[in-house]
Amino acid sequence: METVSYLVPNIHCGHCTMKIITRLNLIPGVEDVEACANTKEVHVDFTVPATEEEIISALTEINYPPER
Repeated sequence: METVSYLVPNIHCGHCTMKIITRLNLIPGVEDVEACANTKEVHVDFTVPATEEEIISALTEINYPPER
């Protein structure tokens, strides 16, 4: 399992975190997603077939582009 963490400046509230969690959990191979509005951080645990590129693309697609 691999874990990645991102700073996502567009997170402002619980609705934002739920949207992120819901979208990333649709990716096959994503095991766990944590998103926090206070720290503006997203942590994702995943295995193959999920890729980091796919996770970043999904976040960008829903208007939460990550910074590294």
